[in-house]
Amino acid sequence: MNTGLLHVHSLLRYLIVIVGLWAIFKAASGMSGGKAYTKSDQRPGLFYLIFMDLQLVVGLLLYVMGGFGIKRIQEMGMAEVMKDQISRFFVMEHTLGMLIALILVHIGYAQTKKAALSDQKKYSKSFWFFLISFIVILASVPWPFRELGRGWLPGM
Repeated sequence: MNTGLLHVHSLLRYLIVIVGLWAIFKAASGMSGGKAYTKSDQRPGLFYLIFMDLQLVVGLLLYVMGGFGIKRIQEMGMAEVMKDQISRFFVMEHTLGMLIALILVHIGYAQTKKAALSDQKKYSKSFWFFLISFIVILASVPWPFRELGRGWLPGM
């Protein structure tokens, strides 16, 4: 089951990158266009939020049941986990980074639903929150070039 969850978690990262870029570009085009903020402008942010929430659920299952979360802390102890680069990354850095990114996505999407904001403010706020969350995501993903024991897909 852990292998399947890891595959799903790994594949979802690519969907999040695609949808995140879509949401950022849609907000950026609205900022420069001076047009009204519509439901179709809100949709990319909604998909970004949904995929991030789904990724959180899968990630929490892996954290609780997989080898790089609670089990790793129980086996090694927190002091040893913090000394080991790979364990520290998955137990602390990846987890905290992704939670921060998730919160930013939620805030950015919530800003688009506020009726009191002008259309330009909605575009601007969603753009900045989505962009910052996207940067945090890119910094928190165990990309293969980071030498954290992960390939482009699990098992590779």
